[in-house]
Amino acid sequence: MTTNFAAAVGASLPHLRRYARALTGSQDAGDALAAQTLEALIVDPPSTNGKEPRIVLFGAFHRVWSQAGTPLASAEGSMEARAQGHMARLTPNTREALLLHAIEGFLPQEIGDIMGTTPETATDLIDTAIREMEESVAGRVMVIEDEAIIAMDISAIVREMGHRVTGVARTRTEAVRLAMETKPDLVLADIQLADNSSGIDAVNDILGEFQDLPVIFITAFPERLLTGARPEPAFLITKPYSEEQVRSAVSQAMFFASTETLAA
Repeated sequence: MTTNFAAAVGASLPHLRRYARALTGSQDAGDALAAQTLEALIVDPPSTNGKEPRIVLFGAFHRVWSQAGTPLASAEGSMEARAQGHMARLTPNTREALLLHAIEGFLPQEIGDIMGTTPETATDLIDTAIREMEESVAGRVMVIEDEAIIAMDISAIVREMGHRVTGVARTRTEAVRLAMETKPDLVLADIQLADNSSGIDAVNDILGEFQDLPVIFITAFPERLLTGARPEPAFLITKPYSEEQVRSAVSQAMFFASTETLAA
Protein backbone atom coordinates (compact mmCIF):
# COMPACT_ATOMS: atom_id res chain seq x y z
CA MET A 1 0.00 0.00 0.00
CA THR A 2 1.60 3.29 -1.12
CA THR A 3 1.86 6.29 1.17
CA ASN A 4 -0.51 8.35 -1.00
CA PHE A 5 -3.08 5.56 -1.16
CA ALA A 6 -2.88 5.01 2.61
CA ALA A 7 -3.39 8.73 3.22
CA ALA A 8 -6.42 8.80 0.91
CA VAL A 9 -7.88 5.76 2.66
CA GLY A 10 -7.35 7.43 6.03
CA ALA A 11 -9.21 10.52 4.84
CA SER A 12 -12.15 8.37 3.70
CA LEU A 13 -12.27 6.17 6.81
CA PRO A 14 -14.76 8.34 8.80
CA HIS A 15 -17.16 8.13 5.86
CA LEU A 16 -16.73 4.35 5.61
CA ARG A 17 -17.47 4.06 9.33
CA ARG A 18 -20.58 6.20 8.90
CA TYR A 19 -21.74 3.99 6.04
CA ALA A 20 -20.97 0.77 7.92
CA ARG A 21 -22.92 1.94 10.99
CA ALA A 22 -25.96 2.87 8.93
CA LEU A 23 -25.74 -0.39 7.00
CA THR A 24 -25.50 -2.71 10.00
CA GLY A 25 -27.60 -0.70 12.45
CA SER A 26 -24.81 -0.68 15.05
CA GLN A 27 -21.67 1.32 15.72
CA ASP A 28 -19.86 -1.72 17.09
CA ALA A 29 -20.81 -3.98 14.19
CA GLY A 30 -20.01 -1.29 11.63
CA ASP A 31 -16.62 -0.50 13.16
CA ALA A 32 -15.74 -4.20 13.27
CA LEU A 33 -16.40 -4.56 9.55
CA ALA A 34 -14.46 -1.37 8.78
CA ALA A 35 -11.51 -2.74 10.77
CA GLN A 36 -11.69 -6.04 8.88
CA THR A 37 -11.62 -4.07 5.62
CA LEU A 38 -8.45 -2.24 6.61
CA GLU A 39 -6.84 -5.52 7.63
CA ALA A 40 -7.74 -7.03 4.25
CA LEU A 41 -6.18 -4.07 2.43
CA ILE A 42 -2.98 -4.42 4.43
CA VAL A 43 -2.69 -8.19 3.94
CA ASP A 44 -3.57 -8.07 0.24
CA PRO A 45 -2.98 -4.56 -1.18
CA PRO A 46 -5.34 -3.99 -4.10
CA SER A 47 -4.52 -2.97 -7.64
CA THR A 48 -6.32 0.35 -8.03
CA ASN A 49 -6.37 0.33 -11.85
CA GLY A 50 -6.81 4.09 -11.84
CA LYS A 51 -9.83 4.03 -9.50
CA GLU A 52 -10.25 6.62 -6.77
CA PRO A 53 -8.97 5.32 -3.41
CA ARG A 54 -12.39 5.78 -1.79
CA ILE A 55 -13.99 3.54 -4.43
CA VAL A 56 -11.30 0.92 -3.81
CA LEU A 57 -11.89 1.24 -0.06
CA PHE A 58 -15.68 0.87 -0.28
CA GLY A 59 -15.28 -1.96 -2.77
CA ALA A 60 -13.01 -3.80 -0.34
CA PHE A 61 -15.59 -3.22 2.39
CA HIS A 62 -18.32 -4.74 0.24
CA ARG A 63 -16.25 -7.85 -0.34
CA VAL A 64 -15.78 -8.20 3.42
CA TRP A 65 -19.48 -7.46 3.98
CA SER A 66 -20.56 -10.09 1.43
CA GLN A 67 -18.13 -12.72 2.66
CA ALA A 68 -19.42 -12.20 6.19
CA GLY A 69 -22.98 -12.86 5.02
CA THR A 70 -24.17 -9.21 5.10
CA PRO A 71 -24.56 -9.30 8.89
CA LEU A 72 -26.77 -7.00 10.94
CA ALA A 73 -26.20 -6.22 14.57
CA SER A 74 -27.56 -8.82 16.98
CA ALA A 75 -31.11 -8.07 18.03
CA GLU A 76 -30.92 -7.01 21.67
CA GLY A 77 -34.62 -6.44 22.14
CA SER A 78 -38.04 -6.36 20.49
CA MET A 79 -37.36 -3.09 18.67
CA GLU A 80 -34.20 -4.44 17.02
CA ALA A 81 -35.92 -7.74 16.22
CA ARG A 82 -38.74 -5.91 14.42
CA ALA A 83 -36.26 -3.82 12.46
CA GLN A 84 -34.44 -6.93 11.33
CA GLY A 85 -37.78 -8.43 10.36
CA HIS A 86 -38.27 -5.44 8.07
CA MET A 87 -34.77 -5.98 6.65
CA ALA A 88 -35.56 -9.58 5.75
CA ARG A 89 -38.35 -8.39 3.45
CA LEU A 90 -36.18 -5.96 1.46
CA THR A 91 -34.97 -6.80 -2.02
CA PRO A 92 -31.30 -7.91 -1.69
CA ASN A 93 -28.64 -5.21 -2.19
CA THR A 94 -31.12 -2.33 -2.38
CA ARG A 95 -30.23 -0.76 0.93
CA GLU A 96 -26.50 -0.83 0.21
CA ALA A 97 -27.00 0.94 -3.12
CA LEU A 98 -29.27 3.56 -1.57
CA LEU A 99 -26.83 4.40 1.22
CA LEU A 100 -23.88 4.57 -1.15
CA HIS A 101 -25.76 6.98 -3.38
CA ALA A 102 -27.82 9.16 -1.07
CA ILE A 103 -25.59 9.33 2.01
CA GLU A 104 -22.08 8.88 0.61
CA GLY A 105 -22.68 10.60 -2.74
CA PHE A 106 -21.48 7.88 -5.11
CA LEU A 107 -22.78 7.89 -8.67
CA PRO A 108 -24.42 4.77 -10.18
CA GLN A 109 -21.24 3.99 -12.15
CA GLU A 110 -19.20 4.14 -8.94
CA ILE A 111 -21.76 2.06 -7.05
CA GLY A 112 -21.52 -0.52 -9.82
CA ASP A 113 -17.74 -0.62 -9.33
CA ILE A 114 -18.13 -0.94 -5.57
CA MET A 115 -20.84 -3.60 -5.63
CA GLY A 116 -19.67 -5.45 -8.72
CA THR A 117 -22.67 -4.67 -10.89
CA THR A 118 -23.72 -2.35 -13.71
CA PRO A 119 -24.74 1.33 -13.37
CA GLU A 120 -28.21 0.43 -14.64
CA THR A 121 -28.65 -2.24 -11.97
CA ALA A 122 -27.36 0.17 -9.32
CA THR A 123 -29.99 2.73 -10.36
CA ASP A 124 -32.74 0.10 -10.19
CA LEU A 125 -31.57 -0.94 -6.71
CA ILE A 126 -31.69 2.65 -5.49
CA ASP A 127 -35.21 3.21 -6.81
CA THR A 128 -36.43 -0.05 -5.29
CA ALA A 129 -34.92 0.75 -1.89
CA ILE A 130 -36.58 4.17 -1.76
CA ARG A 131 -39.98 2.71 -2.57
CA GLU A 132 -39.76 -0.26 -0.20
CA MET A 133 -38.45 1.67 2.80
CA GLU A 134 -40.86 4.58 2.51
CA GLU A 135 -43.73 2.10 2.42
CA SER A 136 -42.54 0.28 5.55
CA VAL A 137 -43.13 2.67 8.44
CA ALA A 138 -44.40 6.16 9.23
CA GLY A 139 -44.41 8.10 12.48
CA ARG A 140 -43.90 11.36 14.38
CA VAL A 141 -40.82 13.44 13.57
CA MET A 142 -39.40 16.33 15.59
CA VAL A 143 -37.06 18.93 14.04
CA ILE A 144 -34.34 20.81 15.96
CA GLU A 145 -33.19 23.64 13.68
CA ASP A 146 -32.76 27.38 14.26
CA GLU A 147 -32.80 28.47 10.59
CA ALA A 148 -36.47 28.98 9.70
CA ILE A 149 -36.12 28.29 5.97
CA ILE A 150 -34.14 25.09 6.56
CA ALA A 151 -36.62 23.94 9.21
CA MET A 152 -39.51 24.54 6.79
CA ASP A 153 -37.73 22.64 4.02
CA ILE A 154 -36.90 19.64 6.21
CA SER A 155 -40.44 19.58 7.60
CA ALA A 156 -41.90 19.63 4.08
CA ILE A 157 -39.72 16.71 2.99
CA VAL A 158 -40.73 14.70 6.04
CA ARG A 159 -44.44 15.40 5.53
CA GLU A 160 -44.25 14.45 1.86
CA MET A 161 -42.90 11.07 2.99
CA GLY A 162 -46.07 10.49 5.01
CA HIS A 163 -44.69 11.30 8.46
CA ARG A 164 -46.16 13.84 10.91
CA VAL A 165 -43.96 16.70 12.14
CA THR A 166 -44.58 17.24 15.86
CA GLY A 167 -42.89 20.64 15.88
CA VAL A 168 -39.71 22.64 15.38
CA ALA A 169 -37.37 23.67 18.23
CA ARG A 170 -34.75 26.43 17.88
CA THR A 171 -32.90 25.98 21.19
CA ARG A 172 -31.86 23.22 23.57
CA THR A 173 -34.54 24.20 26.08
CA GLU A 174 -37.28 24.26 23.44
CA ALA A 175 -36.14 20.91 22.09
CA VAL A 176 -36.30 19.13 25.41
CA ARG A 177 -39.70 20.63 26.22
CA LEU A 178 -41.13 19.70 22.81
CA ALA A 179 -39.82 16.15 23.06
CA MET A 180 -41.37 15.69 26.49
CA GLU A 181 -44.70 17.02 25.23
CA THR A 182 -44.91 15.04 21.98
CA LYS A 183 -42.67 11.96 22.43
CA PRO A 184 -41.50 11.76 18.79
CA ASP A 185 -40.49 8.60 16.97
CA LEU A 186 -37.52 10.32 15.30
CA VAL A 187 -35.47 13.50 15.81
CA LEU A 188 -33.77 15.51 13.06
CA ALA A 189 -31.23 17.84 14.69
CA ASP A 190 -28.75 20.57 13.86
CA ILE A 191 -25.86 20.91 16.33
CA GLN A 192 -25.50 24.72 16.50
CA LEU A 193 -28.68 26.39 17.71
CA ALA A 194 -30.15 29.90 17.97
CA ASP A 195 -28.97 30.86 21.46
CA ASN A 196 -25.54 29.27 20.97
CA SER A 197 -26.79 26.17 22.77
CA SER A 198 -25.86 22.75 21.45
CA GLY A 199 -28.08 20.41 19.50
CA ILE A 200 -25.84 17.59 20.70
CA ASP A 201 -26.61 18.50 24.31
CA ALA A 202 -30.30 18.76 23.46
CA VAL A 203 -30.27 15.29 21.91
CA ASN A 204 -28.41 13.84 24.90
CA ASP A 205 -31.02 15.35 27.24
CA ILE A 206 -33.82 13.86 25.14
CA LEU A 207 -32.15 10.45 24.95
CA GLY A 208 -31.95 10.51 28.72
CA GLU A 209 -35.74 10.32 28.68
CA PHE A 210 -36.30 8.26 25.52
CA GLN A 211 -33.33 5.92 25.24
CA ASP A 212 -34.27 4.12 22.01
CA LEU A 213 -35.19 7.24 20.05
CA PRO A 214 -33.41 7.38 16.65
CA VAL A 215 -31.65 10.65 15.77
CA ILE A 216 -30.41 12.10 12.48
CA PHE A 217 -27.95 15.00 12.66
CA ILE A 218 -28.00 17.50 9.79
CA THR A 219 -25.06 19.84 10.22
CA ALA A 220 -22.46 21.99 8.52
CA PHE A 221 -19.95 20.73 11.08
CA PRO A 222 -19.77 16.92 10.67
CA GLU A 223 -16.23 16.82 12.05
CA ARG A 224 -17.66 17.59 15.50
CA LEU A 225 -19.44 14.24 15.42
CA LEU A 226 -17.19 12.01 13.28
CA THR A 227 -14.41 11.94 15.84
CA GLY A 228 -14.04 8.24 16.60
CA ALA A 229 -15.26 8.87 20.15
CA ARG A 230 -18.28 6.95 21.35
CA PRO A 231 -21.12 7.21 20.81
CA GLU A 232 -21.27 8.47 17.22
CA PRO A 233 -24.47 8.95 15.24
CA ALA A 234 -25.40 6.29 12.72
CA PHE A 235 -27.15 8.91 10.57
CA LEU A 236 -25.26 12.11 9.78
CA ILE A 237 -26.01 14.44 6.86
CA THR A 238 -23.73 17.31 5.90
CA LYS A 239 -25.14 20.71 4.94
CA PRO A 240 -25.86 21.70 2.26
CA TYR A 241 -28.01 18.60 2.01
CA SER A 242 -30.18 17.23 -0.77
CA GLU A 243 -33.80 16.13 -0.48
CA GLU A 244 -32.71 12.63 -1.44
CA GLN A 245 -30.25 12.50 1.48
CA VAL A 246 -32.93 13.50 3.96
CA ARG A 247 -35.47 11.04 2.57
CA SER A 248 -32.93 8.22 2.64
CA ALA A 249 -31.77 8.91 6.19
CA VAL A 250 -35.33 9.29 7.53
CA SER A 251 -36.39 6.02 5.89
CA GLN A 252 -33.30 4.27 7.23
CA ALA A 253 -33.73 5.58 10.76
CA MET A 254 -37.43 4.78 10.88
CA PHE A 255 -36.78 1.37 9.37
CA PHE A 256 -34.16 0.36 11.92
CA ALA A 257 -35.85 1.90 14.95
CA SER A 258 -39.49 1.11 14.34
CA THR A 259 -41.37 1.20 17.62
CA GLU A 260 -44.73 0.16 19.01
CA THR A 261 -46.06 3.70 18.36
CA LEU A 262 -45.24 3.75 14.65
CA ALA A 263 -48.10 3.32 12.20
CA ALA A 264 -46.72 0.67 9.83
